[in-house]
Amino acid sequence: MDWIIEQTGLCTECQACVDVCPTYKLTGKDLFSPVQRLKTAVKVFEEEIVTEEMLESIYNCPKCMCCENICPEKINITKIVHKTRCELVRRGLAPSEKHNKVINGILASGNSVNGDPLKRLEWLPEEFPKHTSDTLLYLGCLPSYLVKDAASATYLVLKKLGLNFMILEDEGCCGTYLYESGRIDLAGDFFQKNVERFASLGIRRIIVPCNGCLKCFKYFYPDLLGGTGFSVCHVTEIIYDLLKQNSGALKKVQGKITYQDSCRLARGRDGQGGIEEPRQILRLCGAEIVEMEKNGKDAVCCGAGGGIRSVYPDLSLNIATKLLNTIKTESIASACPFCVFNLGYTSRKKKLGKNISYFTKIVLDALQ
Repeated sequence: MDWIIEQTGLCTECQACVDVCPTYKLTGKDLFSPVQRLKTAVKVFEEEIVTEEMLESIYNCPKCMCCENICPEKINITKIVHKTRCELVRRGLAPSEKHNKVINGILASGNSVNGDPLKRLEWLPEEFPKHTSDTLLYLGCLPSYLVKDAASATYLVLKKLGLNFMILEDEGCCGTYLYESGRIDLAGDFFQKNVERFASLGIRRIIVPCNGCLKCFKYFYPDLLGGTGFSVCHVTEIIYDLLKQNSGALKKVQGKITYQDSCRLARGRDGQGGIEEPRQILRLCGAEIVEMEKNGKDAVCCGAGGGIRSVYPDLSLNIATKLLNTIKTESIASACPFCVFNLGYTSRKKKLGKNISYFTKIVLDALQ
């Protein structure tokens, strides 16, 4: 509580964060701005009365870190929002019924998207490989069930480039939604079981195509458990290193394309190296990158993260629509399955004519 009071006290209300917050920019509601979220957080921890709209302001934050990226006082707004969610859960004011539906699905079926566990490997283009390795390719719920091209293309690219790795037949969920919703009581036990399972299999390194899984394994697990016993990296890092050693394996197949920076790769506590690597990979595939006005660390959020798409789908859709309308090319590549899913759905729903691909699909085309 003390550090939250200290952090929120640093805010000078300069309004810099207001200019970049996707929720505020879309709704125009002061309560949904980062400045007001900080004030709401203090009220929550001081156990004042919390209105429904105040509750919504904490949960409709996509945790995109745009505000932190621009904050001159370096206030950790995302962490304050997370801690406030946890406090709302402690006070019995959250999570909502919609949150609980997803949470119950994770606990019952091992995934966050209401998928049939028996169909989890439908993306796999061959018989299940019973190969073992200390490197695990952990696909995640979105690629396994909803963005299957991301799963199959990632698997095939790593295989064609000669990486020694394994996959799991019954992968399960990383549990990020439990943590994001504020249910750290459930998340801690869930994380521990996964860590014990990975340890029993001799897993020392986990490679993920999903940015939610990346942040969860890299930050959320250590936050609750202290340590994990394995390292975590995004597949962009691995493919970039492999292609540097074997760039001649690629054909030039791609024309003009916009690379969309996802929040969790472009921004974060250590930068996560996710800005230049995917662009270099796409250029090796012959792409001419047409940049958005705001890109890299200043990139605009797609509106899917932080758990808001499942609870505030219209908000998520409208943020994505606004983003797509700023992109000049028809072809868009992303290194985030959730961005691919949300932007793809939005383009179809709004008839915007955009073709959104997970970046490994382009790499796979160039390898074939």
